[in-house]
Amino acid sequence: MLIQAQKVSRAPDFVPRGPDFTLMEETTWDALQKSGRTWPFAQPLLVKGGVKHWRAYSQWSFESMADLCESDASRVPAKFTDGLVEQGQTKGRPYLPVAPYLRELGKVALDTPDPAAGLLPLNRRQALQAGERFYLNWAHMQSFKPTTLYLAQWDILKKFSGLRDDLHVKALWPDKSSLQRRYTWEYIFMGPANTVTGLHNDFPHNWFCQFRGTKEFILFPNDQSQHMCPALKYDWGATLSDVNVSRLHEQTKELSTFEKAHGIYARVEAGDALFIPRRTWHSAISLEPSISLGIFGLSPYEVATGGVFATLRDCAHHLQLYRWGNCTCHQARG
Repeated sequence: MLIQAQKVSRAPDFVPRGPDFTLMEETTWDALQKSGRTWPFAQPLLVKGGVKHWRAYSQWSFESMADLCESDASRVPAKFTDGLVEQGQTKGRPYLPVAPYLRELGKVALDTPDPAAGLLPLNRRQALQAGERFYLNWAHMQSFKPTTLYLAQWDILKKFSGLRDDLHVKALWPDKSSLQRRYTWEYIFMGPANTVTGLHNDFPHNWFCQFRGTKEFILFPNDQSQHMCPALKYDWGATLSDVNVSRLHEQTKELSTFEKAHGIYARVEAGDALFIPRRTWHSAISLEPSISLGIFGLSPYEVATGGVFATLRDCAHHLQLYRWGNCTCHQARG
């Protein structure tokens, strides 16, 4: 059964100020092509309606995905994330059938989201001027217990390769020469409102495509790393943070550092494509049930350098020689 986020009866008295933010730069494909900007982009960029012409936008739904999963003889079980994997001890990941979970999400998705909800309610966002710095409503994160059941980073295209026909991955990753070529890895994220992806940065560039629902993103360029409280917890392709955005009001030590950062805020709606440059710190919070696809890409040079190093480090980890017992891939022991 789907675990819903529960309202807290009384939010804690202390609401942190947190870092300050500016709004994400937004554009369209037409405007981007006319600008002549060089790819990959140095800063995060939100392409409004960037994937609305994809078949995935018009055809992927919780119901259609559930039908697809039920058509498979194995009924497609998958590993779900049980709580934030980025912070604290890694919990055992439940291995459950996908279809019943998706059908329940489809029922919940019929509810109209509250425009006043979120880190930056719509009326406040619309009143902001270009370049204006502002603070987020962290009381929103204190008003609910984050959903604990989340289907994150599922390699769905490996299970159902036909779904690739609904995507236009090459349109996001220019391949005009061998030097621009990108090897890509695609992972799906599906879950209810109030799911949280903890603060982290990824080794590859990432195109984040939103097909259903709305998510809020907070992002910090790599030059803000000194305020991100990098963690020792191991993850194969990412650097994690000790800052838990769900519980900032309880993190006195981390908060004093985190509040010095300057961030970027984005509201990513169905049909949008968000470009996240490599090593950009980010966290995502769902405002409503969502279907998203992360498309990570590496050039041949990046594969031959950083990719090889990451693989060697991962081998050392699995041999229990590097950060064993403090990772996202194995349940904490003892």
